[in-house]
Amino acid sequence: MTSRPLVWIVVPLAPAVMAQLEAQYECLRGWEQQELLAAGKVWPAVRAVVTTGGAGAARQLLQALPALELVACVGVGFDAIDVAYARERGIAITTTPGVLDDCVADTALALLLAVFRRVVQADGFVRAGRWLQGGFPLTHSLAGKRCGIVGLGHIGQAIARRVVAFGMLPCYHGPRPKVGVDYPYYADLLQMAASVDVLVLSLPGGAATRHVVDGRVLDALGPEGVLINIARGSVVDQAALVERLLDGRLGGAGLDVFEDEPVVPDALCKLDSVVLTPHIASATLETRAAMAQLMLDNLQAHFAGRSLLTPLSLV
Repeated sequence: MTSRPLVWIVVPLAPAVMAQLEAQYECLRGWEQQELLAAGKVWPAVRAVVTTGGAGAARQLLQALPALELVACVGVGFDAIDVAYARERGIAITTTPGVLDDCVADTALALLLAVFRRVVQADGFVRAGRWLQGGFPLTHSLAGKRCGIVGLGHIGQAIARRVVAFGMLPCYHGPRPKVGVDYPYYADLLQMAASVDVLVLSLPGGAATRHVVDGRVLDALGPEGVLINIARGSVVDQAALVERLLDGRLGGAGLDVFEDEPVVPDALCKLDSVVLTPHIASATLETRAAMAQLMLDNLQAHFAGRSLLTPLSLV
């Protein structure tokens, strides 16, 4: 009989990460157990779940693991984890904050530059040989533009530092002002949207923030405004966004996340005022390796009886 802890892995991870998990723990590949899970099977020996921000850990899974002690998530998003049920059961949750902040902030800036300087369209212009017929149309600079950041956590602050370096003027909206932050604070998102040129979203997903950026906020941002979303697709009313991009009530958008990933509305794909990326904000080799290592370190700390490195507060 093995003495190694039994761990449920929700979705396949990188081969190197899978190898490390399987070297230290007895592992159940959750994606191979879906029929049994749906049929109501219970696994009384599983002590930890390893998942990603996108895959999460639904209540059905948590209920099937009565001895569960920990959900270790590779990512900072936890909206797909049933946090309320975990709280009831006393199940700890860890995420991987800090190690992906710079990478995600870089993606926000890449989308900003791509939209304002029309980088994707300029690339197509050259490849199609159209430069031979004349120059590319003038675009817009970032310097002097007002940038409203929704959610000034670690990622939001990393974005703010970058936009300042590009000569932009940052302000932010959140539940409350941040101590030690000098950027202008707006308690009212609608008011901030009306005062900026670009709105960058870096807030958590989940029920509390669903469609926080709705038609009214987009209308306040206006026909010259740009929306950048590297948060979660759920925080934007996507139907309202598409409608306003189509009729010109919103100037443009850079989107890394969508409401029904990986499904993206055809209308968005046909708009050259929009730059689309497939949820890659943290997707670099270096960052994903650091995220996986932090998850592994949390698992190891838990089973060694030490304090978790990056626990999610369930209060």
